[in-house]
Amino acid sequence: MNYLSTRGEAPALGFEEVLLAGLARDGGLYVPEAWPALPALGTLRGLPYAALADRILSPFVAGAIQPAQFVRMLEEAAAAFQSPAVTPLSQIDERTFLLELFHGPTLAFKDVAMQLLGRMFEAVLARTGSRLTIIGATSGDTGSAAMEALRGRAGMDVFILHPLGRVSEVQRRQMTTMTEENVHALAIEGTFDDCQAIVKALFGDLAFRDRVNLSGVNSINWARIMPQIVYYVAAALALGVPGRRIAFSVPTGNFGDIYAGYAARCMGLPVERLVIATNVNDILARTLETGRYEMRGVTPTLSPSMDIQVSSNFERLLFDAYGRDPAPVRLAMDELRRKGAFAVAPDARRTLEAGFAAGRTDEEATLATIARV
Repeated sequence: MNYLSTRGEAPALGFEEVLLAGLARDGGLYVPEAWPALPALGTLRGLPYAALADRILSPFVAGAIQPAQFVRMLEEAAAAFQSPAVTPLSQIDERTFLLELFHGPTLAFKDVAMQLLGRMFEAVLARTGSRLTIIGATSGDTGSAAMEALRGRAGMDVFILHPLGRVSEVQRRQMTTMTEENVHALAIEGTFDDCQAIVKALFGDLAFRDRVNLSGVNSINWARIMPQIVYYVAAALALGVPGRRIAFSVPTGNFGDIYAGYAARCMGLPVERLVIATNVNDILARTLETGRYEMRGVTPTLSPSMDIQVSSNFERLLFDAYGRDPAPVRLAMDELRRKGAFAVAPDARRTLEAGFAAGRTDEEATLATIARV
């Protein structure tokens, strides 16, 4: 399978090249050239998580990783989780279920992708004999999960940027107490968006990028999004699709997790609605309401992983909303860089509204919900 840049000015790449590149050379994000169809849902029901992942993800890596090797990676990644189901469901009330994504080594949902990503990086680097400099920005989850998955692995040096004083104390300690020589946590004065801007600027310096063989672990890297598709399918099967109508409400910051749900739907999973759940940093909810994506200041909250104004993966969704025409995506991203805002064209906005809803909550409601649930 080949992958295209959302901005249309970088060459199409295969999976291995996308894995190692992270961000496209034109500043865009890679997406599959076409969405592969899920196998018949009835054939997936009851499979162990690793076997389910193999059936869903194999088309994305075909030709890059040998099938037997990929199965081993998936089985090893699944074994790192405390629950045999990897991402089990728990029932809250008659119609509401919680998808538990906290059973990995760092208790973050990013473990699901990172445990596979680390193994894919290591396998490719071992085969090519090359060395990689891996960089990432984090508001907490990505950094600890990435460093846990990549620490001590051969062929890579890892640098994670986090906003000083804006990650949880648990995650700060997870990142800053590792002793392996290949992982490094760097505190940056500013917000997550500032950290992410540094990462994108380093990718944009093509000479530097080539000299240090730069790659990324944020969800700007397609290989970070891909493994998350699996738990949407697993949850939907457990809830009885296609005989039952389902929707997913997803806490959303950088738009990577909910984009994986969108990818599952594009592959044929019958998902009625994807709900973007935000805190007071509600740029995505405002975009759906007004058709205007407009940056404002980042407000620190009790949910720091969602304290974001530049939701990078929204660019991938825009690419599809504009009929996979990269020109309006390039224009929107240029306006965002120059003016801090852009307008979504009416037809593209209707496409977004057809598949997504959004809601926001404040600190008081967050605490009340935690207490109630």
